[in-house]
Amino acid sequence: MSLISRLIDLRRHRVLGRVAKEALALYGVEFPAAVEVGTGLKVLHRGFGTVVHPSTRIGNNVTLFHGVTIGRGDPWVDGTESLARGVVIEDDVVLCAGAKIICINGVITVGRGTIVGANAVLTRSTGRNEVWAGVPARRIRELP
Repeated sequence: MSLISRLIDLRRHRVLGRVAKEALALYGVEFPAAVEVGTGLKVLHRGFGTVVHPSTRIGNNVTLFHGVTIGRGDPWVDGTESLARGVVIEDDVVLCAGAKIICINGVITVGRGTIVGANAVLTRSTGRNEVWAGVPARRIRELP
């Protein structure tokens, strides 16, 4: 388990949580304690520039490269209820360097075993075992 993954695990600790949060900030990682994370999270390249919205759920054995953003696409909504409900990253997903998962309406689910390519901007849910790439992201193939 990498240092960043350990710090992410510690962010909910009653005493060490604040220290973990500040240490993550030194690496440029924004990973709130409200984010639900399964087991086996891998954060590669120390996760530099990774930002995760608090209403995100991350499954088991997920791999995050550096520069990944998971969040809302409606920051202009102020004082009213957002249409964005959150992002669900299912098990065995790989989010490559610079991938953006942006929820504008409802809940976006990145299906089990899906790969989101480098610098892709995903604004809708995916199926299982697919590869998504591009801006905006589109499915480019299915995995066996």
